Amino acid sequence: MRTVTATRYVTPLREGGSLPAIVEADDSGMYVLKFRGAGQGPRALIAELVAGEIARATGLPVPEIVFVRLDGDLARTEPDPEIQDLIRASATPAADSGEAAADPSAGINLALDYLPGSVTFDPLAFEPDPELASRIVWFDAFVTNLDRTPRNTNMLVWHRKLWLIDHGAALYVHHDWRDVETRAKSAFALVRDHVLIGRASRLAEVDADMAAAVTPELIDRVVAAIPDSWLEAHAPFASHAEHRAAYVRYLTLRLAAPRAFLEEAIRAHAEHV
Repeated sequence: MRTVTATRYVTPLREGGSLPAIVEADDSGMYVLKFRGAGQGPRALIAELVAGEIARATGLPVPEIVFVRLDGDLARTEPDPEIQDLIRASATPAADSGEAAADPSAGINLALDYLPGSVTFDPLAFEPDPELASRIVWFDAFVTNLDRTPRNTNMLVWHRKLWLIDHGAALYVHHDWRDVETRAKSAFALVRDHVLIGRASRLAEVDADMAAAVTPELIDRVVAAIPDSWLEAHAPFASHAEHRAAYVRYLTLRLAAPRAFLEEAIRAHAEHV
C-alpha cells in the first residue's frame, strides 16, 4: 500500500458519523480521509483496511486504499473547532518528538480514492448482475459487514459501475475477542438485511472462487499492514504480534469449510425471493 501526505483539507463529509473529509495529497490525488482520531477509534480503520484490501484482492470494486500522513497545521484554515480538534488528534507527530521516535506509524490515517461525480447506489435505479451481487453478499457475510442495507448501502455508482465503500463496521469480532473460534464459525444472520440479498442468486456458484481468492498469504499480508499505532498492546493481547495473530486466526477459521455464513446467506436469499 502507498503512503501519501495530505497537503490540503478540502471539505468535510458531514453525512459520515466519523466526519471523514476530502483532502488533496502530495501526489496530486484527491482522497476521502478517515481520521485515526475520530470517535469510532482505530478499530474502524482496521476494519476498513482489512476488509477493503481483501475485497480488492478478490476482484471486487473498491477504490484504492492508501495510508495518509496529516500535518496538524492544516487545522488552521478550518473554522469549525470540532474539525480542528479532529485534525490535530489525527496528525503525524513532529519528527523530533518522542512519540514519532517511539512509533514510526504514529499519526497514520487511512483514505480511499475520491470518485468525483459518483452517486449513492439506488437499488431501484441500478441493478447489479446476479454474479456481482452474489460476490458482494458473500464477501460481506465473510467479514461480517453489517452496514450495507437499504437504509445505508455504502455503495456508489461511478461511470456506470458499482463501487464498495465504508467497511468500518465490519469485523465486529474485534470489539470483543472472547470465544473467537465459535464466533468465527458462526453464521451471519444480519445478511438477510443486505441490500443485494434479493439479487444474490449465485452464492453457491461464486463460493469456490471467492474462498480460493482469500489465500493464507493474502490474510497474512493484509493483517501485517495494520500500523502498530492502531493496535492494542494490552489485555487481552500481550503484544502487537499477538493482536495481529488474532485477526489472522479469526479470518482463517471463518474461511474454513463448511462456511456457515454461506449457508445462512443462501437461506436468506431464498426467503427474500
